[in-house]
Amino acid sequence: MEGRDFKKIEIVIEALRRHKEFQQLLEGVSPFLIYRTDTNVVLARNVYGFEQAKAKANELRKKYGLKWEQVKFKADRSTSTNKTYPQSSGRRMDYAARYNPSKRTRFKGYYDSQGNYHDID
Repeated sequence: MEGRDFKKIEIVIEALRRHKEFQQLLEGVSPFLIYRTDTNVVLARNVYGFEQAKAKANELRKKYGLKWEQVKFKADRSTSTNKTYPQSSGRRMDYAARYNPSKRTRFKGYYDSQGNYHDID
């Protein structure tokens, strides 16, 4: 594969990621995290929808023989905090956890070689 092919693949992957985030914002669905309360061990991640999270928590509770108060779930906010994706130009692009509705994307920027931060909005 040539460099152009990798650039096209990056563009497609970025478009799919943005579409998934936008779809989640439209539907108001966030991923859930299922965990044990006594040990704080994560049992499952990325379960979408409240009812699906409740069913999956019940399934895991039965599978591991746990009591109701030992298994809980909450919205998983850790998946969208400061993601960094490599760019073909050698710059490291940083995506913030905050969504910019006027631009329909997240706030983004990069650091140059001297350590200065530049906004790309």
